[in-house]
Formats: sequence, structure tokens, C-alpha cells
Amino acid sequence: MTQGFLVLLASYLLGAVPFGLLMAKVLKGVDLRNVGSGNIGATNAMRVLGKPLGIVAFLLDLAKGFVPTMFLADLAPALDEIAPSLAASLCGIAAVLGHCFPVYLGFKGGKGVATGLGAVFGVDWRVCVVAGLVWVVTLYSSRFVSLASIAMGVAFPVAAAVFQPKAIPFVVACALLMTLIIARHRPNLRRLRAGTEPRIGKKDPPTRLDGAEESLP
Repeated sequence: MTQGFLVLLASYLLGAVPFGLLMAKVLKGVDLRNVGSGNIGATNAMRVLGKPLGIVAFLLDLAKGFVPTMFLADLAPALDEIAPSLAASLCGIAAVLGHCFPVYLGFKGGKGVATGLGAVFGVDWRVCVVAGLVWVVTLYSSRFVSLASIAMGVAFPVAAAVFQPKAIPFVVACALLMTLIIARHRPNLRRLRAGTEPRIGKKDPPTRLDGAEESLP
């Protein structure tokens, strides 16, 4: 089990790498925590770096979830002897926790959406596609990025139960991911109820918004 622990630790440490924050500091000399929403994820990075580099930041955050579930999990076969998909599910959870609570930043990180999407993709691409479609439909019908992210989080366990009903660890992991995404979007939910949540297409104020309009952090 020592090997399994090391694999989970590696997954967490990879997930904790703040790619968006690093890119903004190196390329623009800007700390993402002090601009826009104050979030370290890809959406806020896109505000600072522009769309092309923001997409790169998103893909890097996605890879933080994909690599552990797709590759690192293979280094811990003993976990899958307990239950199929257990190794990948635990590696995915560890990576998402790393992004949300990075040891490098005093455990203050992003919201786990992009990294969670990558983790799910590493286990079953069909669940990822369905959840992604839910995100797109919700975004363009509501114009709220945060609401689209929450809807995608809810779609994870539902789609996992449909496509992988016997992979209990995967379904449970998706349910935990949903819970974490919703919890990390609590400020957005409060603003949605108050009618103050910004919609896409509106120019962000220069001051920090405490997580407003974050979609794929």
C-alpha cells in the first residue's frame, strides 16, 4: 500500500501546480489572486493573458486531472484489486483536491472544474462529453458561467451511473466531485440568488470579485 500512497501523493502534488498563476506571473508579471475574480484558474487567467493563452492554462489544468487517472493510476494496481476503477478514482480525487487546496499556495486554490473534467475524461470520455454538453447548453441558455459549472458538476455522477453502473468507486468519486464543485461555488450561488452574479459578455470590474464568474478553474 506504500506504493499506492506515493501514487496518490504524486497525483495531489501534480494537481496542486498552479499553472494559470505561474503563466500570469511569468508572462505578465501579474498575480491572479489580486485581479479579476482572484481565482487562480483558467478563466481568470484568460482575463489576464487573453483567450489563446487562457486556453493553454485550461488545458494544463485539465491535464492535471487526466494524467493521474490515465497514467499514474496504473502504478497502483493493488488498489484496483480491491475494486475496479478504485485507483483511477482516488488519483482523480487527489488531483482535484490538489488544485482546490494546493500545498504550494497555503491550501488556497481554485474550484476544481477543469481538473475534475480531466480526471473524469481519464476514466470514461463519455461522461466527460455528456457533462461538457451540459455545461455548453447551460452557459448559452443562462449566460452564467458559474451556473454552467455547477450543472456540469451535477451531470458527472448522473452520467457516471449511466455509463459505468458497476464501477462504484467512479460513481462515488463523481458524486464527491459534484459536492466539491458546488461547495466551491457558494459565493456564486449567493450572488445568483441576489441577482448580482455577472453574466458572460459583461466587462469585469478591476477589483477582486471573490470568485465571480469562474467556470473552469
